[in-house]
Amino acid sequence: MRAADLLIRCLENEGVKYMFGVPGEENLDVMDALLSSNIEFITTRHETGAAFMAGIMGRLTGKPGVCLSTLGPGATNMLTGVADGNMDRTPLVAITGQAGLDRLHKESHQAYDLISMYRPVTKWNATVSTPDTIPEIVRKAFMISATAKPGATHIDLPEDVAGKEVEGLSPLKITELKNGEASETNLNEGAAIINKAKRPLILVGNGVTRTNSSEELAAFAEKIQTPVTATFMGKGAFPASHPLSIDSVGISGKDYINCALEKTDLIIAVGYDMTEIPPTRFNPEGKIPVLHIDTLNAEVDAHYPVVCNIVGDIATNLKALMEKIEKRNEPVEFTEEIRKEVLEEFNQFESDNHFPLKPQKIIYDLRKVMGEEDIVISDVGAHKMWIARMYPTYKPNTCLISNGLASMGISVPGAIAAKLVHPERNVVAVIGDGAFLMQGCAELETAVRLKLPIVILLWRDNGYGLIEWKQENQFHRPSHIKFGNPDFVQLAESFGAKGMRVNKAEELESTIEEALKQNVPVVIDCPVDYSENVKLTERLNNLKCD
Repeated sequence: MRAADLLIRCLENEGVKYMFGVPGEENLDVMDALLSSNIEFITTRHETGAAFMAGIMGRLTGKPGVCLSTLGPGATNMLTGVADGNMDRTPLVAITGQAGLDRLHKESHQAYDLISMYRPVTKWNATVSTPDTIPEIVRKAFMISATAKPGATHIDLPEDVAGKEVEGLSPLKITELKNGEASETNLNEGAAIINKAKRPLILVGNGVTRTNSSEELAAFAEKIQTPVTATFMGKGAFPASHPLSIDSVGISGKDYINCALEKTDLIIAVGYDMTEIPPTRFNPEGKIPVLHIDTLNAEVDAHYPVVCNIVGDIATNLKALMEKIEKRNEPVEFTEEIRKEVLEEFNQFESDNHFPLKPQKIIYDLRKVMGEEDIVISDVGAHKMWIARMYPTYKPNTCLISNGLASMGISVPGAIAAKLVHPERNVVAVIGDGAFLMQGCAELETAVRLKLPIVILLWRDNGYGLIEWKQENQFHRPSHIKFGNPDFVQLAESFGAKGMRVNKAEELESTIEEALKQNVPVVIDCPVDYSENVKLTERLNNLKCD
C-alpha cells in the first residue's frame, strides 16, 4: 500500500464523502488512490472554488470539508479559499501536493514553503515527512479543524512521500470531544448581570448555528423578553418571524438597530465572532457592557468591554442560565417599535415596478418564492449588504453570508456544495456581475457537469457596486469601478445551462419560480439600480431615534 492509499483510507475513516480540487503532477499518487475509494472527487475549474466548496460543505454539515491542490500556483490559488473558510470559522482540511523532500532544501521548480505560507490562515498545519505519521496527522487535522472554534487546517504531502510503500498502518480511532458547562461561579455572575439589566439586547453570531443552539437561544430570549439582533453570519439562528427579532446588525453607518443600542444597558453576545463585525459598529464608544457567551473566551477589544465570560457548550450554558435568571413579562420597551419599522420597510417594495429593479424589490420577490428550508448563498458585493439587512431568515444555515474574509466568488461554488449536501432543497446563489466573472462563471461548468439544478441570480450593474457605494459616501464621486459584460444568457447556454433575463420588474417573481423548476443550472440576468445604495445611506443618516 502506498502512503497515498493510506491517506485516502484515513479520509474515509473521517467520513469524507467528497473531495474538491484540481489534479496536478505532485498529487498524482493521491489522484490514483482515489480511483479505488468511495470518496467522490469533484474536479473544479479553479483551486479557490475547491476551497469555497469545502468550506460551505463544512459549514452545512459541521464536519470538515476537504480540498486538494498541487504545489506552487495550485497551492497559492487555493490559499484564498482556505483563508476565507478559516476566518468564517468553517471546518475545512486543505491538502497540498509538494515537491519531493530531496529538493525542498534548495531553489526548485514551483516549490515554495507552503507550511509557512498557510500557517497564518489555518489553525494548524504539518508536512508529511514520513508515511507512518499520516494517521496521526490526518486525525489531528480533522480534530483541530472541527473543535472550537472551527477553522481550516492544512496537510502538505511531498510527492516522493506519497508514493512510498507502507505496511501495518491504519487510521486512528475517532474520539469525539465536547465542550462542557461553565463554572457555577460564572453562571451565577452572568445571571446576576442579566437580572440587574433594565434594557438588555441579545447579539447573535454564527456560533449559535455552529453549535445547534437555536432552540435554547429562543427559550432564553423568551424568558427575559429581550430583543434579538443577528450578525450577517448569524442570520437564521433566531427566526425573523419571532416577535423579539429585530434588525440585523453590521451595515456601515446608522440603522434601526442603532436606536436600540442607544437605549441598551447590556449586550448579551451569544456565539459572536469579531471577524463577523467589529465591535465599533455596535458599541462605538465602548460604553455598553458585554456578557460574552461562547465556546472560547472573548477577544480583547476596547469596544467590547466584557463584564463576564461564560465559556463552554453554548446550548448547555443557555439552559443553565435559564434556571438562574428572572422571568420578565413584557418585552424590552423599544422591541416592538423597531420590529415594526423593519417589517414596514421590507413590505413597502412588494409592488415596486421600477426598472432596472431596486435591490429591495429583488429581495422581496426572492423571499416570496423561497421556502423556509431553502438555501440562499450570498456572494460579496453591494447585494450582500441588502440581503444581510433585508432578507428575512427563519432557519439556521438557510442564508449563507461569508463575512469574515468576505472573498468575492464564493456563492456559485458554495451553491454547488449546498446542493450536494441538500439535494432536496432549492439553492440560489446571489451574485454580482463582478464576482461572477471573477470566480462563479468557471464553476458554472462544474455545476452543469454534476447536473446540479442550482439557480444563479445575477445582479447586473456593470460595475463594482459596493465599492462605488463606499466611494460616493466618502468622496461623492466614483473612481474606476465600471466594466463591460458579455450576454449572460448566451454565456450560460454555451455552458449547457439555461439562461433567463428579467426585462421588467413584474417578471422577476415568475422568472425565479420557473428557474427553480429546471433540471439544469440556471443563470438569471437581473439588472439592478444601485442608486438605492446612496439613498439608503442618506436616509439612515437622517434617522431619528426617539
